[in-house]
Amino acid sequence: MRRLDDSLLIATHNAGKFEELTALLEPLGIRTVFARDLGLAEPDETGTTFIENARIKAHAAATATGLPALADDSGIEIDALGGAPGVYTADWAETPAGRDFVLAMHKAHKLLVESGASAPWTARFCCTLVLAWPDEEDAAFEGKVEGQVVWPMRGTQGHGYDPIFVPDGHDQTFAEMDRWEKNRMSHRAVALDKLVKALGA
Repeated sequence: MRRLDDSLLIATHNAGKFEELTALLEPLGIRTVFARDLGLAEPDETGTTFIENARIKAHAAATATGLPALADDSGIEIDALGGAPGVYTADWAETPAGRDFVLAMHKAHKLLVESGASAPWTARFCCTLVLAWPDEEDAAFEGKVEGQVVWPMRGTQGHGYDPIFVPDGHDQTFAEMDRWEKNRMSHRAVALDKLVKALGA
């Protein structure tokens, strides 16, 4: 895979994702640029898979700026809900006033109770990263972390559904963990490790 220069556009408007990816890339000496700081429009995510949506975002940002762009599409799959919310993880949080992930987590719990499924509610966080260049070349990398959904919500760190997800082998939710500990094992870290190896770093 072709090498990166010293700057990489992170094609997200989510401050939590930007911070996490920036921290993971820091050891490589890559300077990250926040798409929101450039005032880039967010493209419509019309894909039905993580990789389709990540490609849409990465190519839109690379084309608009002339910079290589890294986009993430990620979500939580809950087995008792047939893998939902999956690619629609963020959609569950949408409200007229913006995204409300507390509301989304309550929805997930309500549906789990209504499903009649008993705990443990197995689940996984999934992430697909797409690195795109302005000439339309791209490369995709996937990462997953297995675990379970718990209730009530626990912890104030992290973002998204972190307060209800406990990864296998741990007793804390992602939102209870020190962010550096979470970053080392997250679904994004798994995907990014594959990207780093492909870069030969």
